[in-house]
Amino acid sequence: MDQIENRTFDEISIGDTATLDRTLTEQDITLFAVMSGDINPAHVDPEYAKSSRFREVIGHGMWSGALISTVLGTEFPGPGTIYLGQNLRFKRPVKVGDTITIRVTAKEKDAGKGKVVLDTECLNQDGEVVVSGTAEVIAPKEKVRRPRIEMPQVRFDDKEARFREILGRVRARNLEPVPTAIVDPTDADSLVGAAAAAAEGAIVPILVGNESVIREVAEARGVDLNGFEIVPAARPREAVAEAIRLAREGRVEGMMKGSLPIEELIVPIVSSAKGLRTERRISHVHVMDVPTYPKPLFITDSMINILPGLSEKRDICQNVIELARWLGIPAPKVAVLAAVETINPKMPTTIEAATLCKMAERGQIAGGILDGPLTFDHAVSLTAAENTGIRSPVAGQADVLLVPDLESGNMIAKQLMYLADALSAGIVLGARVPIALTSRGDDLRSWLASATLVQLVAHMYRQQTAAGRTGA
Repeated sequence: MDQIENRTFDEISIGDTATLDRTLTEQDITLFAVMSGDINPAHVDPEYAKSSRFREVIGHGMWSGALISTVLGTEFPGPGTIYLGQNLRFKRPVKVGDTITIRVTAKEKDAGKGKVVLDTECLNQDGEVVVSGTAEVIAPKEKVRRPRIEMPQVRFDDKEARFREILGRVRARNLEPVPTAIVDPTDADSLVGAAAAAAEGAIVPILVGNESVIREVAEARGVDLNGFEIVPAARPREAVAEAIRLAREGRVEGMMKGSLPIEELIVPIVSSAKGLRTERRISHVHVMDVPTYPKPLFITDSMINILPGLSEKRDICQNVIELARWLGIPAPKVAVLAAVETINPKMPTTIEAATLCKMAERGQIAGGILDGPLTFDHAVSLTAAENTGIRSPVAGQADVLLVPDLESGNMIAKQLMYLADALSAGIVLGARVPIALTSRGDDLRSWLASATLVQLVAHMYRQQTAAGRTGA
């Protein structure tokens, strides 16, 4: 085990030196701000800092000064050192990516008081002095040699930054906003979300519902409805019928649920005579950004199909594969989940999982790589899979979790949202237009992300239609 050892007063000679090298990262800046409480925008807001020449000199220079204390307390003189004082001058900027060498040199000794004065200096990778000064300490009298304690890893999760980074990747596609029916937007969250999605360029909202209630709620919440088309419908059921009509006529290319219950929206949509059914089974996909998982995770079906059979699961699987491919995953890795990883005749979900994999081998499910049955841990953890002896292109690195039923899918998605702080968006696939099932529990990020999914899938459907996709 690595050891930490000090140098006592008697062991120190004038001119003795110790050094430490560190590279400044954005995480260092965040950690320093969290520890110190210094949230001066000149230090932590890159946009503001562009106009502030003091950001690097003061904010990041203080990081260099903190590393001098690290050398004094752990290396030279080391454990047992009593810090008396320090003076520093910040001479040059320290930028993210700079590698700084911290050098501490013994300058004076006072045997009567056991004090040592040290020159302190920080140099960048070009050899330029960025911080200089002196430090005064009482050096330890007794020798200390102890195992170096491994500190826990610090992980930062900026949810807003993650969301903006994802949104930026979508905006880079330069897709035009799509006309989208907001069905029964008679609550503040729906109107605020619709306005925000319009401002982001994701959708062109068409509000379908009770106009007097919509305007009353908008006025109370301060939402500007100028430029928004309102299609009047006295009751939620009429709003659903109007939204379906708009979709069948091609006036809207997407739908988003407002304040009405999910069942009141979905049941008319799946009507074979007057709904929006196609030849494909309708299913829901949660698209999640989980901080502890290295890539997006798709979970299906957690909202529509309660206990799907084999044929339904085939469509559910094909729907999510097409979505994942459209979002940039060439061959999505689909883990077909079950409670165990072996085929058990007494557990039908394990037999269906194996059958789906065989269907994929024979081209009945196209575009993805399937493996199953797999348990949740074997699907997302390489370590768990390897410890059990499971080796496949999917195990431990799944893009998609195809769940056995709605209950298990819903619980997985909600656990990731509330316990793992995952960003979540949801979309219904397989209808003539994509449908987002937003809820009052969704925050604005989820609302915007779901609106963005509507935009993306609407453009996917345009492309499929051009290639021959037909409705039933």
